[in-house]
Formats: sequence, C-alpha cells, structure tokens
Amino acid sequence: MKKSKIATLIVLFGLIPGTLYLGTRLSGRSYYLVGTLMVIELLIPFFLAFEGRRPQARELVTIAVLCAIAVAGRAAIPIPNFKAIFAIIMISGIAFGPESGFLVGAVSALASNFFYGQGPYTPWQMLGYGVAGLLAGFVFSKNWIARKPLPMAVFGAVCVVLVVGPILDLSDIFLKLTQIDLAAVVVVFAAGLPVNVSQAVCTFLTLLLIGKPLLEKLDRLKEKYGMMEAGGDGI
Repeated sequence: MKKSKIATLIVLFGLIPGTLYLGTRLSGRSYYLVGTLMVIELLIPFFLAFEGRRPQARELVTIAVLCAIAVAGRAAIPIPNFKAIFAIIMISGIAFGPESGFLVGAVSALASNFFYGQGPYTPWQMLGYGVAGLLAGFVFSKNWIARKPLPMAVFGAVCVVLVVGPILDLSDIFLKLTQIDLAAVVVVFAAGLPVNVSQAVCTFLTLLLIGKPLLEKLDRLKEKYGMMEAGGDGI
C-alpha cells in the first residue's frame, strides 16, 4: 500500500478524531486551533502522495483554484441549504484522487466559513466536506462507477444523504446535546434530513450539468502538464 494511502487512513481514523475530541475539551475560540491542526494533518498524505518528488507549483495552484471554486459554489448561490460546493469537491477527488479531494473539501469548508462565520462546528464541516472528496476519489479511481454525468450525479446525491450529511449532523449531537441518548440522536438526524436532501438535489444537478465538462478540463490539465502522476491511480 502506498505511503499516502496509509497516511490518509491514519489521519482520517486517528489524528482527526483526536483533534475533534481536543476541540470539545477546549473553550473559547479553540475551533481556530482545531481547524488549523486539521489542515496541517491533511497536508501529510497530500505531500506523501508525490512519492519522493516535489509537487509542481502548477499542481498546488490547481488545488488552490479548486478550493476557490468550491467556496464560490457555496457562497454564490443565495438559496439556503442548496449549495454546489459538494459537487466541486467531488469533482476534485474524481480528477486528482482521494487525498486531493479530502484536502480540497476540508480547506474549502474552512475558507467558506469566513463568509458564513466560524464556530465549533467548523472542524466537523472540514471532516464532512473532506470525506466527500475522499470517497469520490476512491470510488472513481477504482472504476467502480463510470465517469459519466448521471452515475456521478447519483453517487453525489447518495453520498450527501447517507455519508456527508450524517457526519455534519454529528456535530449537533456532540456540541449541543447535554445528554446523548437514542431518542435525541434520532431527533437530530430527522431534523437534518430535509437539509441533507436539499443539498443532495443541488449536488445531483451540479454534477449532472457541469460535472463532465469540468472533469474533462481537469483531465486535460493532467495530461498536458503531467500533473498528479505520482501513482497509478492519481494522488
């Protein structure tokens, strides 16, 4: 197994949960510290993915541009709970691999909250948004799903409802509930379901309409400049 894959597993199941737990034990504006630590942790598998070579400036710029587009996909649409950010994150993962998708998701969550407001929920959003890019990169790198508009759109919608949304709902469980029991957990997930469905619809439409052309442009960048080619299935 590649070093970057091992590092991703360690970060996802070890460092990030530990950092989130640290955030629940600190008071004040500790979410700034937690968010910064998570970005640093996410950079570890990203740079290990290059397997001994330094990343080119154009590769880092491309990741930064994708983060900016994802932020715009959240901030530019004035409809509440109907944002294109998840679709852009998933396209990043599909194009450049799970590590890049994870990084784009987490950074875009942190950056977009400068428009919406930072808070204790920010690190949880970084995790949820990052997982969206991670899963998309992993599933499509294995060719389990065709890189076509409808399959990508269906995957995106299902991923938001069943994975990303519940991760975001977990922040309410751990940050707002004084006592965690089954009834309270069911209420939180039930309250979050309409929001998750709305986000899933936007993700579906975005991937259906612009997923293929944007992915083709990113693929041309990879082919023209030899970007993100440290391993057989991308970063």
